[in-house]
Amino acid sequence: MQSRYRLKPHEILALQKMRETETRNVLVIGDLHEPFCLDEYLDWCLEQYEIYQCNQVVFIGDIIDNHYSSYHETSADGMGGADELELSIKRIARWYKAFNQKGTKVIIGNHDRMIMRKAQTSAIPSKWIKSYKEVLEVPNWDFVERFEQDGVQYIHGEGGTARTKCRADMQNTIQGHLHTQCYIEHYCGQNFRVFGMQVGCGIDHDSYAMAYAKRGKKPAIACGVVLGGNIPINLLMPL
Repeated sequence: MQSRYRLKPHEILALQKMRETETRNVLVIGDLHEPFCLDEYLDWCLEQYEIYQCNQVVFIGDIIDNHYSSYHETSADGMGGADELELSIKRIARWYKAFNQKGTKVIIGNHDRMIMRKAQTSAIPSKWIKSYKEVLEVPNWDFVERFEQDGVQYIHGEGGTARTKCRADMQNTIQGHLHTQCYIEHYCGQNFRVFGMQVGCGIDHDSYAMAYAKRGKKPAIACGVVLGGNIPINLLMPL
């Protein structure tokens, strides 16, 4: 008669934790600049979420454009503040319906914080200002300046390129902000390696809010995924 091996209590607990542990596959969504985002970009991101069996979402920043409140010249033919904000909320609701799970991270970009900057310019204390999730009606989303997970930092990217930032911080880095860039570069040293990833964006290049870049390069319409926590992949949408 064969004897049955019996697990000790701590071994049973360890086995249960192993079985409960789910591989993290992260969908990284580029700059939206709502309400000036391509309609088909949402479909593209949803498709990649399913294909790569993602279970977490990070918006890399600038989910809203706030064109009417820009520190630069605005379009005289554009929407006023109330109309642009209401349309932005309506369009962001589509993204929230698709990705409304708790724990969804939204990196705060320079366009997102535009109103807070205007408040500071006017000497209005931040306590008077509503939170992003209140204004945009997305209660399950977490708005953060920086998110780190599995040795990867997710930032918006105002400080420069991903290839520069990953080497400066000696850490895997994923960022947006630079609409025309979409790449992954790995840097290998004697004892470690890091990568820098520019994720692309979903902006409508022909919208009046993007007129400042009309004579420049076309944007890289793309999102990204990070498989198993630290394997990055760029996913460019067909033109």
